[in-house]
This record gives sequence, C-alpha cells and structure tokens, in this order.
Amino acid sequence: MSVGGNAGRGVIRWGDVVLASIAAVSWALVAMAGTAALGLHLLGADAVGALGPMTAAVVVLGAGGSVTPSGDVSAFGLSGAEARTSVDFAPLGVGLAGALLLSFFFLRSLRAAGATVPGAELAARAAAVVVLFVAVVAVLAWAGHDLVTLDGTGLGPGGAEVPAVPGIPGLGGIGGLLPGRLADLTGAKARVGFGVDAGRSLVGAACWAAVVLVIALLASRRTPLPRAWSALHRVVRPAVSAVVTVVLVAVAAGLAAAAYAAVGDAHPARIGGAALLGAPDGVWTAIPLGLFVPWSGHAGGALASVLPDPVGRLLATDSDRPLTLGRLAQLDQRVWLLAVAAACLMLCAGVLGAVRTPVGGRPGGAFVGRCALSLAAATAVALPLLVRLTGVSANASLSVLGFDAFGAGLELHGNAGLALPLGAGWGAAAGALGALLARMSGAAGRGTAVLARLSRAGAAARAPGVPAAPGERGPGPYRPAPGGVPAPPDEREPGPYRPGPSHRPPNPDTNPYMKLPPGLHGSPTLPGPGPRSRARPRPRPEGEGPPPPPGTPGTPGRRG
Repeated sequence: MSVGGNAGRGVIRWGDVVLASIAAVSWALVAMAGTAALGLHLLGADAVGALGPMTAAVVVLGAGGSVTPSGDVSAFGLSGAEARTSVDFAPLGVGLAGALLLSFFFLRSLRAAGATVPGAELAARAAAVVVLFVAVVAVLAWAGHDLVTLDGTGLGPGGAEVPAVPGIPGLGGIGGLLPGRLADLTGAKARVGFGVDAGRSLVGAACWAAVVLVIALLASRRTPLPRAWSALHRVVRPAVSAVVTVVLVAVAAGLAAAAYAAVGDAHPARIGGAALLGAPDGVWTAIPLGLFVPWSGHAGGALASVLPDPVGRLLATDSDRPLTLGRLAQLDQRVWLLAVAAACLMLCAGVLGAVRTPVGGRPGGAFVGRCALSLAAATAVALPLLVRLTGVSANASLSVLGFDAFGAGLELHGNAGLALPLGAGWGAAAGALGALLARMSGAAGRGTAVLARLSRAGAAARAPGVPAAPGERGPGPYRPAPGGVPAPPDEREPGPYRPGPSHRPPNPDTNPYMKLPPGLHGSPTLPGPGPRSRARPRPRPEGEGPPPPPGTPGTPGRRG
C-alpha cells in the first residue's frame, strides 16, 4: 500500500511506521512506569498496598486519565460508615518522563525523510503512535484496581484520642455511645479501594498523546515538515523551542533544589519521591504565579502541609481572596525573588528565540518585531496550558453517622483567562528585549537550524527583491539537502553549471560569446578545427644511442 509523495519518496512503509510507533510507546511507558514505581516506593506507598496496581493507576493519571478512589468501612457492627475520597491531580513528573521519550523516538523516525516529509506519512506515524498509546493505557486501566489498607490509629491528628461527647438528658447513655464507637473505630483497619475510570482515561490518553506530538513537532528545529508547512521552520519553531527549553530548565532547577533539601532532611526518601512525582507541578505553578497570574483555592487538614510555605499558610487562613504574589509577599518578602526568577526565564527565552531565528536581509526593527510577535504567540498559549496542567483538587474524609472523623481538602486553580493576555504581554516584551540584546552582541541568527535557512531561501526565491542572507542559500546540485537526499530539480539554485533563466532569447549577433572572431583558426599558433595528424617517431639506426637531453651543446633545442 502506498501513497504518492514528493520526489518519489511518498511511499509509506507500514512496517517502519508500526515498528517506530512500538519503540516510541514502549520507551515512554517504561519511563513513566519506572518513575511512578520509584516515586511511590520512596514515599512508602507500597507499605499499604500492592505496588503494581498503584503504579498502573499513577501512570494513567500522568497520561491524562482519571482515578476514582472508593471504599466502604465497617467496624464493630457500625453501619453507615463510608470513605469518601475524590482526587483530580496529575503527577506531571510521570507525564513529563513519558512525553520526553515519546517525542524523542517519534521525531527520530521522521528525520530520515530528508528536507520534507509527505503529509500522509506524518499523519500515519502520528496516528499509529496515538492509537498504540491508547491501547496500552486501556490495559493499564484494567490493571489499575486495588485496595489500600488505612490504619485507624492515625485517623485523628497525631493519633490523639477522640474527645468525649457529653450525655444528652432524657436519652440515657447514648451520650457515651458515640465516643466509644469512635474509639473502637480508630483502633481498626479500613480498606479503601481505587479504580481507573476507563472511559475518561482513554479519551484523556488520546488527547495527551496528540498534544505531546504537536508540541514536539513545533519545538523540534531539525525535524522535517510537509512542504506546505515550511514557514513554521522560521516563524514558529524558534520561539516554541525557546519556551520549551526554559520550561525544562526550570524543572531541572526544581529537581536540583529538591536534592539539596533532601541532603539535610530527616526523611530524604520522601522528598525524593515527592520530587519525582510532583516537581514539575510545583515549578510550573510557580512560573505563572511569578508572572502575576492570580490563583484561587483553599487548603485544610493534612493536605495543607503539602503546599510550600507561605502558600499553604495563606490558603488555610484566608481563602476568600485570590492568591497573588503581593499577598504572599505580605507574609514573606522573599517571595518577590520568584518574580525576578520568572522574568529572567522569560528574558532567556527571548534571547534564545532571537539566536535561533533567521535574520535574513531585513533591517533590525523588522527582526525585533518578528521575534516579539513569535514569542508573544508562543507564551500566550504556553502560560494557560501550564495553569491548566497544574490545577489540583483533592478531598478526603471518613464520616461515621455524620461525625467527621478526619478530613482534608485542597483546591488550587489558576485564572487561565487572565494568563493568556499576561503571557502575550510578557512574551512580546521578552522577545523584543532578547532580540535587541542578540543584535547588539552579534548572536542573532547564529543558532538558526538548517531547515529554517532552507525555508528562508525558498521564501526569498518566491519574493523577488528580497535576497537570501549569506549561509541561507537553498539546496542545489553541489549543496544537497539535509539527509543526503538531493533537492528536486525545481528547487536547485542557479550556478555556473546551471544558469538562471534568461530574460530574452539569445541573439548571436549581439552576444560575442556565441560566435568566434573571423580568421581565428587561420592563426599559426592555433590548430584548425580539422583532425590532427599524429607524428610517427623516426627509427634510429643500429648502434646509435639515445638522444641527448635538451640543452646539450651541439644538439637541436639549445638556445644560443
């Protein structure tokens, strides 16, 4: 089965497509499962339940799925006891590990196509990856069911005794009945189950895989695209790759900070497990907060201690007003360093985008404006996406006859609507300033990818009067396209062995190079057009030695 493409390379080899998809999905799931299992083990979760089903459930959560905990607690004949738990939380550390490997192997399978890839082949490879990934998540959804044992002695804060309830007049000893039952319950074991919501998880996994592949294609500057999308090489990819780079660097900085904190902590394993599962959650929450995106939410019970100070303290005491950087600074002035760090990240993205953007023959003002617009568009999409990914909703309670034995809740959501204009404004300012710095230092355009240069040369050829910059000439017979595949004949540039099209038909009467001067072949120093006669050597007589070398006295050839 084949589909026509360009330059005879449009045949889809389905065997390669399937093998590349299997490799990409397999390595992504291995990374996600390994990260989830190690993080859960370091947190000590395998002490209350089986590690395999919990790992499957966390992987599904990291891939955009949904897990619904549920259970029924019954102790000492007490009826009406329920464990009510709801969790809406994505362990972005697990998702990021899978996204990196999925993108790497998917993009690597495309780079052998040359300077361009047919749209049909790109769609086939992407669809194969998404379908296979959804099929694997369906298997994990089937395996992600188990029961977790909760120790009743820890239901009260710090294992404290349940307070006594005073007797009610006229009802006899019922006043001491409830405390006795609760005391018995706190010494019992409760088993709470969890299961994967298959329908929502499959839809979420398909969306997750598709978004990861789209971001990977837009951020990779060395991966070919269909011919009709060539403008993305020089307009979109430099800015998107710069934003993705600084976001990943921020995650690396968060992991380094967690490693530093674990060195002097009494429980370093817990910090390591939390960092593996949730370091991107904390870092990607801090970036929008540092760029003045407001958040809202509340925290109560044990989950309030999960948030860093002073965020947890502010949400636990005052949740009526939005969570902003200014309100946090009222509790701790060091919070303003978060704004400085976020601004530095944006400036780094601006400089990096300018270094990777082709300069061309445009003046400085046009280059600065183009960099500002590109980074503004990229940040306007990236900032709301970070806000959406890092939203948290978790509530847990154990209710017995209407008495709340323990409870915890956490809600934290950013304002995605306000994040869009803030992202556009920060991106425009950082892109313009970064382009000015890159122009002043001479680094503008030095990191331009080859595909962006070829795209710039093609655009210059289609627009008369806009010359291509040095080093941005298109492929030709002596300048092959990337990947070793020669460019099609219609894309080769004019040269000494391929002259450009003439503006008028040649005329021998006006072109001196099309006719020879009269009498040229009559010159005694030039041979005529006729065939040459080869001189036959004269045989030497017997006994005569070889002729002397030229220049010997008394021989022909010596000049007097």
